[in-house]
Amino acid sequence: MKIELIDVVKRFGNHAALAGLNMNVPAGAVYGLVGSNGAGKTTALRHITGILRADSGSVLADGEPVFENVGVKARMAFIPDEVFYFPQASVNDMMRFYKSEYPSFDLDRFEKLGEAFPIDRKQPMRRFSRGMKKQAAFWLALSLHPELLVLDEPVDGLDPVMRRQVWSLLLSDVAENGTGVIVSSHNLRELEDVCDYVGFINAGKMLLERQLAELQENICKIQLVMPEGKAIPPELEVLHVDGPGRLKTLIVRGTPEAVTARLEREAAIFVDAVPLTLEEIFIYELGGEGHEVRDIVL
Repeated sequence: MKIELIDVVKRFGNHAALAGLNMNVPAGAVYGLVGSNGAGKTTALRHITGILRADSGSVLADGEPVFENVGVKARMAFIPDEVFYFPQASVNDMMRFYKSEYPSFDLDRFEKLGEAFPIDRKQPMRRFSRGMKKQAAFWLALSLHPELLVLDEPVDGLDPVMRRQVWSLLLSDVAENGTGVIVSSHNLRELEDVCDYVGFINAGKMLLERQLAELQENICKIQLVMPEGKAIPPELEVLHVDGPGRLKTLIVRGTPEAVTARLEREAAIFVDAVPLTLEEIFIYELGGEGHEVRDIVL
């Protein structure tokens, strides 16, 4: 299922949660939506799943409007940060509700998935811990055979073993069934392992949207020792410099090969490109947007 947001605006009173958001998610992709607190990530996900109506702009799934489109929404599953369930409902009760609402609900798959989630399906979910509620939500959502899974902080509250179990199930669905996943999370290390595409959102607008591999190729971290009196070539677009003494760590826009070759022409004593994490890319791509890490004297 291909998702497009075109110039989407959503205001809550005087606050523009989305301020002309454009977003493109290819069918079958695992797409990470990244941004600081209050950037508009959850609001964007609620538009994609048809919970909210845009004030202006378009939200499309395979070219069809999502809001109040039962046929489109039946092909999606959404796991919000706070899991929904009826006050007295057990997992079995919610299973019967999902089965009545979603034509694609697969009871056999639900029973098989029960082996992966060691929770009491007869106990009221209100007695569950946060992590147990998340397990129940994944159990139910994956039983729908959704074409698109939309996840807001999906593994928050899960222990490391269950996190790995959930990602394994999700990525198996992606590989075997072409399921698309849109995931918003503050755990950028985890997103780095699973995402094909990444979108950086800030103040309700998309700052940058690319394949993760392409993004990692166009910004690099360099460890560098220059000869005494030699400066870093001014044509390099240096986003950040850090480090004690002569050994410096640079964040530079460009490919590692091109940046390293340029520094070697300046007779650098030592130059080495090291892997750059998605978290570092996020920090330095948003550095010009007031999100740089500040040194504060206490």
